[in-house]
Amino acid sequence: MHTDVLVRGSGIVGQCLALSLAPLGLRVTLDAPPATPHPNDVRAYALNAQSVDLLRQIKVWDALPAHAVTPVYDMQVQGDAQSSLSFSAWHQGLSALAWVVDVPALEAALLEAVRYAAHIHFLAPGQPVAPACLTAICQGQRSDLRRTLPGLSIRSTSYGQSAVAARLTSSVPHGGVAWQWFRSPDVLALLPCADGPQGLASWALVWSLPCEKARVLLALDENDFNGALNEAIPASSGLGHLALCSERRAWPLHHQQVDPWCGPGWVLLGDAAHTVHPLAGQGLNLGLADVATLQQVLLARESWRSVGDIKLLQRFARIRALPTQSLGLVTDGLMHLFAHPHPAIKVLRNRGLSFVQRAPILKNWLTRQALQLAAQPS
Repeated sequence: MHTDVLVRGSGIVGQCLALSLAPLGLRVTLDAPPATPHPNDVRAYALNAQSVDLLRQIKVWDALPAHAVTPVYDMQVQGDAQSSLSFSAWHQGLSALAWVVDVPALEAALLEAVRYAAHIHFLAPGQPVAPACLTAICQGQRSDLRRTLPGLSIRSTSYGQSAVAARLTSSVPHGGVAWQWFRSPDVLALLPCADGPQGLASWALVWSLPCEKARVLLALDENDFNGALNEAIPASSGLGHLALCSERRAWPLHHQQVDPWCGPGWVLLGDAAHTVHPLAGQGLNLGLADVATLQQVLLARESWRSVGDIKLLQRFARIRALPTQSLGLVTDGLMHLFAHPHPAIKVLRNRGLSFVQRAPILKNWLTRQALQLAAQPS
């Protein structure tokens, strides 16, 4: 069976790529049917406007149930010495800074879309891999297929941290405000979600902290975990008592650099090409920006070029290199800056937060840069 594009990896990035390329008249094959979403998945993604535009284009965004999408109107960032920085969608002239999406709902909407999409086919279990003009590898940072590619270099650096994710409830409404605390050496983030059980406010927790501290937190019973969580969040935040309402999940954190991202007949997208620290919440946004860019490059290709033409794929890599590398440097730098134990560094970083907060022109410019960093350059 001939196929134009073989997508290796049927996660969120792989399915979005298949859905974005099929309308171009390309025959697209996913290497496996997407897995059925796990209803108890505690993960949530904060999507930027460009990611929302892509999901709307492939007819997925409007299919999401209303309870699965929560706009973020403001963000509060707290340092570890009472320094703070706030961001507002209103000040940027935006309807929202981001939209928090429940992972199971997004995966269910994607699964439904690819099942009925024309020109998308699936390899059955045990079926040989079909020959393809282009193989798009979207298997994430643990992809073994990447290691079989000639001339590929993978540099992976462990942060010595794990990310702990869970869902929380509180009796105090969140008001569409996201929170983040840089506590040296850990980073604690709360993303607002739709109302939880009994109408309580619901939050998605992502707590990045040294691996040993993460193991201790995961071993605590529910009451002790709630105690440790509420002790970590200043009472002045006014969030009320936060309580665990889900299982806890954890995964190790790495910074990974891959070079090159493409070769004759193959290309890497998403975490298979790049991984960044989750403190900026931009991992999936980077992957979806890869999808949008590859779609545009293939759409604009010369009629005589194959979709696997190396010159074509290098165009894609050049467009994505700057925003991806810039975001990687920013997140890596911030992680090391706020994890550094030296008192002078602590004073410097907290003064920096306070300075930006008092400089509205600089803060607005930085906000615009942050919102656009994971997106395709215009």
